[in-house]
Amino acid sequence: MDEVEVVVAHSERATLRVGDVFLKVDADQARVDVEVEAMSLAPVPTPEVLWRKPPVLAIAAVPGTTLGRLGGPVTGSPSAWAAAGAAIRKLHDAPLPPRLGRAGRSVVALTAELDAECELLVTNGLLPADLVTRNRRIAEAALRPWAPAFTHGDLQIAHVFLDGDEVTGIIDWSEAGRGDALYDLATFTLGHEEHRDDLIAGYGADVDLDVILAWWSLRSLLVVRWLIEHGFDAFAPGCEVDVLRSRM
Repeated sequence: MDEVEVVVAHSERATLRVGDVFLKVDADQARVDVEVEAMSLAPVPTPEVLWRKPPVLAIAAVPGTTLGRLGGPVTGSPSAWAAAGAAIRKLHDAPLPPRLGRAGRSVVALTAELDAECELLVTNGLLPADLVTRNRRIAEAALRPWAPAFTHGDLQIAHVFLDGDEVTGIIDWSEAGRGDALYDLATFTLGHEEHRDDLIAGYGADVDLDVILAWWSLRSLLVVRWLIEHGFDAFAPGCEVDVLRSRM
C-alpha cells in the first residue's frame, strides 16, 4: 500500500497524497467550486479531476517538477523560467472567468485590509514598526487601478510544474478569478528576485517593476500573521519576513 503523505494541513484545509492521487479536504466548498471551475476554464495544463465528494476533491498528480519553493533552493534554466512566464501570459490573456479572485480585491478593500494588518503586526509585537512602515510605504504603488485578467491568485513557484522547459501543470486554483495580473507575477517571483527578468522575458509584455516590488511588500505584510497563527514559519530564511527586511 502507498504511504499517505501530508502535503499541507491547517485549520482551513488539508491536502494528502496517496500515490499519484491528491486528496484535498476543504471545509469551504465555495473554494472547491472556484478551483474546479478555474481548472476547466484555464488555457494552461491543470490536474485532472478524478472525483469529487464533499468535502474531498481528488485530483491526479501532474508530471514534472517545480522550480523550487519560497525559502528553499530554486532550479531551472533561464529558459525554464521564461517558459513559466509564457504560460502565465497565456493565462492572463484568456477570456475572463465569471468570478473575482484573490487578486481582484478592490483598492478600497485592500487598503483597509492592509492598514488593519499593519496595525496588528505592530501592536502584537510581531514585527518592528519601522519595518512595517517602510514596507507599507512601498506597498502603496500596488494600490492603483488595474485592467482585469484571468489570474491564478496563489501562483507560488511550488504550484507550477515543468519538464525541462515545458510547463506540465499548474495546481491549486482555489484563489483564481479576475484580478491584477502583476499580483501573479509578484507571487511567483517572491523571494527569488534574481529570476524575475527571465520570467518577464518569457511573459513578453511591459511590466511595471515598481508594482511588482510593491506587491512583494503588500503580500508579505498581509500573510505574516496568518502564517504564524497556522503553524508556518514566516521568519525562515528567504521567506516573507526576509522579503520585508530586504526592502529596508
